[in-house]
Amino acid sequence: MDINQLKAFDRVARDGSFTKAAARLNVTQATISMRIRALETEVGAQLFVRGRHVHLTDQGIGFLPYCRRVLGLLQEARETLRRAERGRLAVASLATMIMPLVSNALLRFQRNNREIDVVIRDGRHNQIAAMLHEREVELAVMCWPNLDPLLTSVEPLLVIREDVPLVASPELAKAFGPSPSVAEILEKAPRYLNLNWWQIAPPAAISIALSAPVRVELPTDPGRSLVEAGEGVGFFVRSSVADALRDGRLVEIEPKDEEPLFRDIALTVRNTEAMEQVHLMEFAKEIAVEGRKLGRVLKDTLQDLE
Repeated sequence: MDINQLKAFDRVARDGSFTKAAARLNVTQATISMRIRALETEVGAQLFVRGRHVHLTDQGIGFLPYCRRVLGLLQEARETLRRAERGRLAVASLATMIMPLVSNALLRFQRNNREIDVVIRDGRHNQIAAMLHEREVELAVMCWPNLDPLLTSVEPLLVIREDVPLVASPELAKAFGPSPSVAEILEKAPRYLNLNWWQIAPPAAISIALSAPVRVELPTDPGRSLVEAGEGVGFFVRSSVADALRDGRLVEIEPKDEEPLFRDIALTVRNTEAMEQVHLMEFAKEIAVEGRKLGRVLKDTLQDLE
């Protein structure tokens, strides 16, 4: 079985004609017929019913999606090689960090490197760890420290601590009164929104979630909408609610009996030797510019690598 046989099979299936398929592939009809016969011998089944009108057999219908999957993967592989010739970077990030960390960094990088293809992927921490482990990406923005057992080797280039305030709508905040306790907040809030900012939630966050009479777990954007509508309270990383806090759509609540929460994130690479790539280092430095604005820098090794 070879690629030319698969292309002939796919083309005949599309055109319903050996003659049309031969014209499309710029070969003779005899060549198409020979390739189809060879493929049928290889798979051990008749793939087409020949006649005035050519159509797929049941075996041909079953084989077609697998044929197209192989051809599609081949095309992706060729495109990847073409991109590699031009230059390509792949970066993964926690979904909530795309806007505050990656977006502006990407714009600045591509202004100076228009010939470089950049792939940005997002996901939860375990998905990011899997992408880095499988070498699908070269840089990753992830929770820190990394506790995923799949990714045993990872180097932090920049570690940032971002606080995670409890927020509510202005109206709901008034109902809590000054210096409310956690119990008073949970009693008066319509619901507590549980958002998974950590690989393993800190004990305080777990305790509050378990104490809530009504608890809802949901993604960031719908959670923020519910809080702005006065339908709940929740802990959000500051970068995800900074605009709403600045505009007065949300208010930060400081429970009198609870210490502030925070989350550490890191810009990481599997091995710092990869930073010898000029473009990779340049993009990492652009992300670091945004990261230093985001919170308190706990570790910064990028300058040492230059």
